[in-house]
Amino acid sequence: MSATILIVEDDTALSGMLELHFEEQGHQAIGVGDAVGARRRLSRESPDLVLLDQHLPDTPGLELLDWLHHRHPDLSVVMMTGQPDLELTIEAMQRGARDFIHKPLRESELDRIVTQVLDQRRRASRIKGTEPPGAPPRGLIGRSRAMLQVSKEIALVADSQARVLITGESGTGKELAARAIHDHSGRKGPFLAVNCAAIVENLLESELFGHQKGAFTGATTSRPGKFEMAAEGTLFLDEVGELDLSLQAKLLRVLQEGSFERVGGSQTLTTTARVLAATNRNLEAEVAAGRFRQDLLYRLKVLALQMPPLRERDEDLPLLVAGL
Repeated sequence: MSATILIVEDDTALSGMLELHFEEQGHQAIGVGDAVGARRRLSRESPDLVLLDQHLPDTPGLELLDWLHHRHPDLSVVMMTGQPDLELTIEAMQRGARDFIHKPLRESELDRIVTQVLDQRRRASRIKGTEPPGAPPRGLIGRSRAMLQVSKEIALVADSQARVLITGESGTGKELAARAIHDHSGRKGPFLAVNCAAIVENLLESELFGHQKGAFTGATTSRPGKFEMAAEGTLFLDEVGELDLSLQAKLLRVLQEGSFERVGGSQTLTTTARVLAATNRNLEAEVAAGRFRQDLLYRLKVLALQMPPLRERDEDLPLLVAGL
């Protein structure tokens, strides 16, 4: 299905190449060289997607992103930059960018991200047309102001491929929220959940990364871990604050590099799973106490979702009781 794509890029050669590339795919592509041109175009057109360069001659890309998010909140924006910077990526996602791509652009990666974002946009449009206004995502119960806000935030973070840290007290529905994010994300693989507090340490590593035959007593066959099984899907790490420091280091490597080895194995494997995590702990306090790695928290908390406690949702109690 064709789409209208606005390219905000001051490199005229790159902009022209992108216009030609998208037009060959059946899209309408419009190139502008600065923020003024982008605002002018948006005053009379409604594109489906904006490719936005961070370094513009008149305005930093993040400032234009803020303007776009405020004036056109339903517009999908993918940021581009020639300077790989994790902090910039996180900030862009937190300000509303749907995804991030680094230069020099690779055609396969560009097409993958654009197709994914456009599919998410179309799916969100269908969902809005079939669900009652303000309806909470499937599985989540409540019409309180707090739950309606959660529903809005789930819709926003689902459209991104960024990692999300879901926080809240026990019983607030953190796994239901994670499932809702997966359901609305359009990812083709499964939703798999691991309770990091319910599995003993030596087995949890195998649960996450898999193991080779003979890796430990009782390992009579080789088996894949959840990172392999969740390919193209979502891996939910519940109670991630319970991980010990050695396993935190191994998880960090997967999040940084997308690669790992099975327990007892030497072959390097890769994963495309999106990681969502949840905790009822204050991880910032855990970092200060030396029980949780700051760099791991930084990787897990690209986006954040806070689930409200039941005491702040009194008007939802009849609905919750009726659902028992």
